[in-house]
Amino acid sequence: MRKLKLIWDFRGPDATKIALHHEIHLKQYIELEKLDIPLTGVETISDLYTIAYLVVDEKDMIPIRDVLKPHRGVVYSE
Repeated sequence: MRKLKLIWDFRGPDATKIALHHEIHLKQYIELEKLDIPLTGVETISDLYTIAYLVVDEKDMIPIRDVLKPHRGVVYSE
């Protein structure tokens, strides 16, 4: 089954701080909804650009996307 990486983009001098905080909320959502989603994270792209992400199975993507409203998504590869 394909996995999709749902991504939230944060830009500016506080991008990393905001992305780390956003990841906390992603983990809270996973716990609250009792989802089996073990992979979340934060990637710093540059000093002014950081992403937070959540990796989901393609079959589960639509309801999660509709609730969490990521900025974009890509096919995930390990």
